[in-house]
Amino acid sequence: MSDQGWLADTRTSYDTVAVSYAGQLRDALAGEPYLRAILALFADIVHAAGGGPVADVGCGPGHVAAHLGKLGVNAFGIDLSPAMVDVARRDHPGLRFGVGSMTDLDLADASVAGLLAWWSLIHVPDDEVPTVFGHFWRVLRPGGLLLLGFHVGDESRLKTQGYGGLPMKVHVHLRQPARVSAWLRDAGFTVEAQMLLDLDESVAGAVLFARRQP
Repeated sequence: MSDQGWLADTRTSYDTVAVSYAGQLRDALAGEPYLRAILALFADIVHAAGGGPVADVGCGPGHVAAHLGKLGVNAFGIDLSPAMVDVARRDHPGLRFGVGSMTDLDLADASVAGLLAWWSLIHVPDDEVPTVFGHFWRVLRPGGLLLLGFHVGDESRLKTQGYGGLPMKVHVHLRQPARVSAWLRDAGFTVEAQMLLDLDESVAGAVLFARRQP
């Protein structure tokens, strides 16, 4: 699968399901106290370090960026899918959203105080993850905070049907926290905390907090 192939498939798939996906996730955080607590901790650490802009990379319909905004975070969103960005702008007109890819992140060096990839890294192939983490390190300020959420496992699954029964063609990569932590350290991050979550009957989740070193 070529680089352009998986990116194009991911973009098209999320363009197809954008409206349905947004409808299902609009109030999702209301029923997830542990996820809200993780986001509140992220917001508190960013504030304690002096604040600044925070990028939600792979933001989808913008609900997480909007939640961070309510916590006083200067959050903005980036997503590969133009249709998803349109939905995010519609639902959260007070926030900034733009189209972009985490594999070629169009942000200035050391320009953000924090960055999160909230279950958006799951579609990135293994051989592209170091490139993505290199971009995350580049755009974060020294000492900036990174928050990752992802599925836990040792396999990749092809997802052919998505939200609302609409067609998709994306690979979902499940990874062990130790493997993701090793990639982060290789990219120049210090992993500060790890949490395992059993919020989904079909697959476990993990969250990592990491800090960009100078």
